[in-house]
Amino acid sequence: MAVIGKIRKQSGLLVIIIGVALAAFILGDFTKRNRQNPVQIGVIDGEEVSIQDFNKLFDENVEGTKRQKQSDALTQEDLMRVRDNTWNQVLEKNLMGKEYEELGLVVTSEELFDQIQGTNPHPAVLQNFSNPETGVYDRNIVLNYLQQLDQMPQAQRDQWLTFERYVKEDRLKIKYQSLVTKSFHLPQAIAKMAYHDKNDKANVKLVGVKFSTISDSTVKLTDDDYIEYYNKNKKSYDREAMRDIDYAVFEIKPSAKDNKDAEEYVKNMVEEFAVTPNVVAFVNANSDDRYDSVWLSQKEVPVALESVMFNNEKGFIYGPYFDNGSYKLVRLADVAMRPDSLKANHILISYKGTARSQQTRSKEAAQRLADSLMGQVKRGNAKFTELASAFSEDPSAKQNSGDLGWFKDGQMVPEFNQFVLSNTLGTIGVVETSFGYHVIEVTGKKEAVKKVRLATITRLVTPSTQTAQDIFAQASRFATASSDRAAFDKSIEKEGISKRVAPNLKATTNRITGIENPRQIVRWAFSEETEVGDVSTIFDLDNLYVVAVLTKSTDKGIAPWQDVKDVIRTQVMNIKKGEMLVDQMKSYASDMNTLANQFKSTVQDVNGVSFDSRVLQGFGQESKVIGEIFALDNGQQVGPVAGTGAAYVIQLKEVVKAADRDSYSQIVNEKLNAFTQSVSNNGVVKAIEKASEIVDNRIMFY
Repeated sequence: MAVIGKIRKQSGLLVIIIGVALAAFILGDFTKRNRQNPVQIGVIDGEEVSIQDFNKLFDENVEGTKRQKQSDALTQEDLMRVRDNTWNQVLEKNLMGKEYEELGLVVTSEELFDQIQGTNPHPAVLQNFSNPETGVYDRNIVLNYLQQLDQMPQAQRDQWLTFERYVKEDRLKIKYQSLVTKSFHLPQAIAKMAYHDKNDKANVKLVGVKFSTISDSTVKLTDDDYIEYYNKNKKSYDREAMRDIDYAVFEIKPSAKDNKDAEEYVKNMVEEFAVTPNVVAFVNANSDDRYDSVWLSQKEVPVALESVMFNNEKGFIYGPYFDNGSYKLVRLADVAMRPDSLKANHILISYKGTARSQQTRSKEAAQRLADSLMGQVKRGNAKFTELASAFSEDPSAKQNSGDLGWFKDGQMVPEFNQFVLSNTLGTIGVVETSFGYHVIEVTGKKEAVKKVRLATITRLVTPSTQTAQDIFAQASRFATASSDRAAFDKSIEKEGISKRVAPNLKATTNRITGIENPRQIVRWAFSEETEVGDVSTIFDLDNLYVVAVLTKSTDKGIAPWQDVKDVIRTQVMNIKKGEMLVDQMKSYASDMNTLANQFKSTVQDVNGVSFDSRVLQGFGQESKVIGEIFALDNGQQVGPVAGTGAAYVIQLKEVVKAADRDSYSQIVNEKLNAFTQSVSNNGVVKAIEKASEIVDNRIMFY
């Protein structure tokens, strides 16, 4: 009671202490969150790029990529690629925007109009508004499209604005590149020098002693040797921030019991499947895959079923059998003589609510239009292909004018397929499907062959909940025992698990061996809170658990010499060998034959050496040595001199000069083309980016 009394007397002070502690905790947490979760995805030369603006552009690019791939969804790898492209797009826009502004470069409304509707439009306009029959650009198609733009759905209007913005930005880029390219000038004197560098040929006599003749074990390298080479070449070792990790994978895969359970499931279906009157409903209710109504010829049936299904009566049951990770049970649902391929023309008229439609018209209006088009074709008032080009809402109509060509029996939606199958050549009619109303003309059928329709019960062998729990428990025990790197390695050995290594991870890495979407792991490795030796919690990824340990952390910038010691060892070793050989060869340099005998080499004649080539025949890249050659007068000797891969004594016999020309325009054009190619390949943008201060916070967001 005495203690409680004292606490009560000091209650005011206690409240203050608790309040201060709580405030410090909240403020510290806020500061920490604010540091780790910036609202900017990047800062480019002082200009902040908000995550909201970035995501808006990213979403636009995702939709554009979906349209390009004609897909409703993108893979994680696709999304990562789009994010990287979006970042590069933002970089270029911010960096080059300043350049355009300083130079006063703009695209006026009149110029943009000319780029889209003029006589010499932008290449993107030429590509997207060509006549589907001729493949030639048609300005009327552009004009018709723009006239209908206000009546189009919002998504299409947004798509046009994105396209228009691309044309404008690309036009600015072309203007800038043109200015840079036009600034190129190569004086005739320099062109002449480049011509002779390429065409003058030196003929020499030499003795070369390769560094490989000296065993590495006889050369002692000191830290000073490494440091001297490193200091001369340290700019070559500028690097991005990188992380190395070791990791253990616990794959969630089916157990023997899971395999047995899947087999028993299918076995228990045999009797009921053989007598059920409604095969389709039975398959859809009991199989992992829905019923497939496609008709198959003998060559299209899986090899395991070919002989049994074409030699038995309707209702025959085959299985269970194991195929591609599943147990299967197959019933011969139907047999018929059917054409292997069909051919048709069609016009699609969609309406609001149909698959992939952006139309606002009613179902009734769509049906009236379809009936009207059918009537025009039947009366001969218009050609089918002309109406398809003008009215069909199938995207392929732009290229094929409604002619679908030959397609497999069953390839089209059932109602469409059945109409073509059931009617004679030349029949024209209207059919409704999930895509809308189709005006169809039957234009071809192959000869009928025997086909079967198969009903398949499929049971995929998958890990059960219990299996997943058991594997998670194994991963949890491993993670708990791995308190640090040493404990991690000990657990690897104890559990008999294969340790995997992922060196040189970058902040943008999106692929680790065996892990399709490793971004959680990469973000953990680059977190400010993760230190070398730290072991992660369990990463719950697609069908596997992963536990990782950070083994190395490399900051952005020029690497310390110790980090590149192994990388530069060969170069440092060759420098020392060169010094040793030069010192040993000095005593024999006056007599090449004696020198060659002493070092078990030969006196060689090397002809046709050009200054521009930088390669010495038989020895490889030897820029320094070739420079020495072209500094000699005829008959003069140099050496011993150390090169890249050997030490040499060289005598210049002669330099055969190329005949001077009246004009060196060919050299000028070669250099101009190389410069233009570099500019076209974003060489200027890359140079400006390298000289700019860029903060990349992408790792904080994904």
